[in-house]
Amino acid sequence: MITILYLDNSATTSILPEVREKMLTFLTEEFGNPSGKFYDLAIHAKEAVEAARDHVGNLLGAKSLEIIFTSGATESNNTVLKGVAEHYSNKGKHIITSKAEHPSIMDVCEYLEDKGYEITYLDVDQFGRVNPEDVKQAFNDNTILVSIFWGNNELGSLNDIKKISQFCKDRNVFFHTDATQVTGKVDIDLEEYQGISFLSCSAHKMHGPKGVGALFVRSDEYGKLIEFTPLLHGGGQERELRSGTYSVHNIVGFGEAARIAKEQLSSNREQLKELEEKAKELLIEKFNDHIIFNSDDNNKIPGILNIRFKGINNQILLKKLAPVIAASSGSACSSTKPSHVLQAIGLSLQEVRESVRFSFSPYIEIDELDVFKLL
Repeated sequence: MITILYLDNSATTSILPEVREKMLTFLTEEFGNPSGKFYDLAIHAKEAVEAARDHVGNLLGAKSLEIIFTSGATESNNTVLKGVAEHYSNKGKHIITSKAEHPSIMDVCEYLEDKGYEITYLDVDQFGRVNPEDVKQAFNDNTILVSIFWGNNELGSLNDIKKISQFCKDRNVFFHTDATQVTGKVDIDLEEYQGISFLSCSAHKMHGPKGVGALFVRSDEYGKLIEFTPLLHGGGQERELRSGTYSVHNIVGFGEAARIAKEQLSSNREQLKELEEKAKELLIEKFNDHIIFNSDDNNKIPGILNIRFKGINNQILLKKLAPVIAASSGSACSSTKPSHVLQAIGLSLQEVRESVRFSFSPYIEIDELDVFKLL
C-alpha cells in the first residue's frame, strides 16, 4: 500500500504530538477563561497564555508584550492595514505594497482604494522579489505604511527586509511584513530590524494549530505599543488592540510549536534544504528538460519548490498525483484563480496553469521522496 506523501506544507502543516498533548490539557482539564478571574482554572489559563506569548516572542526576537494573539495571519494583516489606514488618515492616505503579496494584503488594499486611499503596487523581479530602491522611490509626503512580505508563499523568495525596513525607518513610515512563511524556518531577531513596525505570522504553518496567529507590534522605550484602530472591539483582551475570548488551547499549542521551532531551527532548516535538493535531483532525472523551476536557487525559504511542467495543465497533474503526492498550484487562499504571483513575475496564463508548488516539512525523511520515481 502506497502512503500519500504530503507536500503542501506551505498551505498548512500537521500538528506535532507534543503540541497536541499540550492543547488537550486546556481543552479538557484547564478550561478556564483567563480574563479577570481569580480562581485556579482562570489563573492557570492566564499563566499558560503568557507562557505561550513568551515562546512566540522568543522565536521572533521580540518582547512578549509586543505579541498580540489573533486568529491567524489573515486577521493580523487586516488589522494592520485597516487599523493604520484609519488611525493615521489625517497624516496621509498612501500605502505601498507589491504585486506578489498574499490575498489578505491584496484584497485589503483594493478595499482601501475604494475608501479613497492611494495604493502603489510595486513590480517584482522574475523570482517575486521587490527592489528596495523601488520602495524608496515610491515614498511621497502622504505615505503612512509599507507592507511587503518577508518570504513569498508560492515561490519561497526572500525580500531584503533589512534594507526595506531601514528605508521606512529613515522616512518615519510604518513598515509591516507578512512573515507567515518564514517564521520557524528563517532566523528572525526583531531587535536587529528596528524598522519593522508590525509582523504577521500563523501557527498552522509551523506544525501548530489552525485558528491562531500573532501580530508583532513594536513598542517604544517605555513599553508603549504603536497605536492603531483595532479591527475587533469588545473586551480589549489584547492590550486594547484585539478583543475576544482567548482561545487558550490554540494559543498554548502555538506557544509549544514556537518553542519547538526555535529549538530545532537549525536542524529543521538543514533538513528542508536536503529535501529540496533531493526532490530537484529526482525531478530533473525523471522529467529532464520538460520542467522549468520558477523558484530561485538562492536567497529563499528552504523547502519550497515551484515548478512548471511544460504542456501539462496543473489541475490535471495534481489530480493524477493525488494518490501518491498531495501538492498544490499555489496559495490555499486563492486556489480557484490563476496565481497572481506567477503572473506578477511575468508568466503567461498558460505557464501559470502549468505550475505546481511542492512544499516540504522537516519531519519528512529523505527516502520518502522516492515516491517521485513512481510519477
